[in-house]
Amino acid sequence: MDIFLIKAFQFLLSLSLLIILHELGHYIPARIFKTRVERFFLFFDVKFALFKKKIGETIYGIGWLPLGGYVKISGMIDESMDREQMKQPPKPWEFRSKPTWQRLIIMLGGVIVNLLLGFGIYMMILFIWGKNELKSEDLSLGFRPSPIAQELGFQYGDQLISVDGKELDNVLDINRLLLLRNTDFVQVKRRSGQIETISIPKNLGDKLFQNGEILPLEPSIQAIIDSVIPGSPAFDAGIQSDDRIVEISDQVVYDWYQMTQLVPKQPNQTLEITYLRDQTKHSIELTTDQNGHVGIFPQLENFEFHNRKLSITESITEGFEYGYWTLYDYIAQFKYVFTKKGASQLGGFGTIGNLFPSAWDWRQFWATTAFISIILAFMNILPIPALDGGHVLFLLYEMFTGKKPHEKFLEYAQIIGFIFLISLVLYANGNDIVRFFSS
Repeated sequence: MDIFLIKAFQFLLSLSLLIILHELGHYIPARIFKTRVERFFLFFDVKFALFKKKIGETIYGIGWLPLGGYVKISGMIDESMDREQMKQPPKPWEFRSKPTWQRLIIMLGGVIVNLLLGFGIYMMILFIWGKNELKSEDLSLGFRPSPIAQELGFQYGDQLISVDGKELDNVLDINRLLLLRNTDFVQVKRRSGQIETISIPKNLGDKLFQNGEILPLEPSIQAIIDSVIPGSPAFDAGIQSDDRIVEISDQVVYDWYQMTQLVPKQPNQTLEITYLRDQTKHSIELTTDQNGHVGIFPQLENFEFHNRKLSITESITEGFEYGYWTLYDYIAQFKYVFTKKGASQLGGFGTIGNLFPSAWDWRQFWATTAFISIILAFMNILPIPALDGGHVLFLLYEMFTGKKPHEKFLEYAQIIGFIFLISLVLYANGNDIVRFFSS
């Protein structure tokens, strides 16, 4: 099956599940408090619906526009903008007739379900598939620091010992910790065997983001050839797959990145290359082509993760912790949306769809679904009219002041919020289109 179709199917399946459960989060407390629900829809039914059926007082259906879903609750100013209903005297079964605390629970229901779902999925993943761990000793060449990381004191080949005194189960998490969390110090082991402690400044995350160094510590990969372009200088010189480059023009090669720095990006440059083949050294000379290339590609290292099975108790504890830090990290990086660089990186449906694997993998599908569920919970609770958070804001105002906002004010706020959200969706998906064509 085409990769696009695999990703698209996973995206639609995940989105449908999240929408239905989110709307159930509003529907169930509404029914518990005897509030009438007029419509319950997966996707939007603009002008027409693909399917609909009335059961009791509620019309259930599937719309054709997969931008979300909704429940229409009687006596509530929402995206339906049903002004005629609001002109009538309040009925006992309407949202506006219910006590403020009941209305607040109804509005918070969707966000609560999304959070519980995300945390619950992480717990399920850990219990069924276990926890994948990658220790520092599993990275044979250690880390390669970015320029900013080098300024802090990190060096080529450093192996990670601990972060703030705690050993990481997955050392690749170091980048997220440096970018998004308040890390104080990192302990590393040098190639010489010496142990060093590096202090981390408070503003490091902002500096890394603004300079585009999202991965300040990348795993070093060996300078082993994966493939050679036919007709290239390396091909003509006899270099083959699995050869390991050890020297270039008498300079020792530590890893692939260092090797690329030793190859001048200029045409017609003669290089002496020493490589290992079957534990035997060979030396050849070659000349870069007219583009300054030699025509080789690296053999990407497959890190050997170790799977650890967890008990049900461990799965619940660690799943909750993982969900908490996922939410924390997303909130921490949300501030970058308000910068020029961050706004340009906003993504729409294409970006979300690309989170799913290109081949069907249930573990990755559920992990991505959990991540999106937590994002939806956070985005929906933002105090923006037309989102759940906007309704919650007005209800909290009512609870603390004892006064209801005027219905006209709520209508105008809903319209403004809806226009803002549509503009944001168009902008984010526009970024996806620009990135698609520019790539």
